[in-house]
Amino acid sequence: MYDELTPSDIKKMEEEIEYRKLVVRPKALEEVKETRAHGDLSENFEYHAAKKVKNQNESRIRYLERMIRTARVISEDSAEDEVGINNTVTVEFLEDGTTETYKIVTTVRGNSLEGLISNESPMGKALLGKKAGDIAHVQVNDSVGYDVRVVKFENTADDGSDKIRSF
Repeated sequence: MYDELTPSDIKKMEEEIEYRKLVVRPKALEEVKETRAHGDLSENFEYHAAKKVKNQNESRIRYLERMIRTARVISEDSAEDEVGINNTVTVEFLEDGTTETYKIVTTVRGNSLEGLISNESPMGKALLGKKAGDIAHVQVNDSVGYDVRVVKFENTADDGSDKIRSF
């Protein structure tokens, strides 16, 4: 697997594992016990549904533990004037002048529908290390690419304060 994860990604995963072990697991086990007591297991839909929920929870715990165990930890730190992981970046598409705002995250947290782009996506790779005003070429595949200008980016510090760099 060897996904690149930041220390904060690992912390969130560990918190989810703890929640699933201490809260979800006992509830799921209790539900299995209750539904098992309802009689004939071959025709007991509630029992099979409860077992499915319990097994899905256990699978998620194993998946998260494996992700943490096999992860390659990367730093969230970047130069103060360069785009890095966990920065919110506003870019201008040079072709038509439209702007979009994205947050660069690791592959585990990427969700383009919510504006979270992976550091390994074409856009993420092109933006990492750029400064406000820089033009980045985004190469989608061998024959398609486009240029964007970094309009501004925000770097949220550990104390919650934002540092905004604009062009």
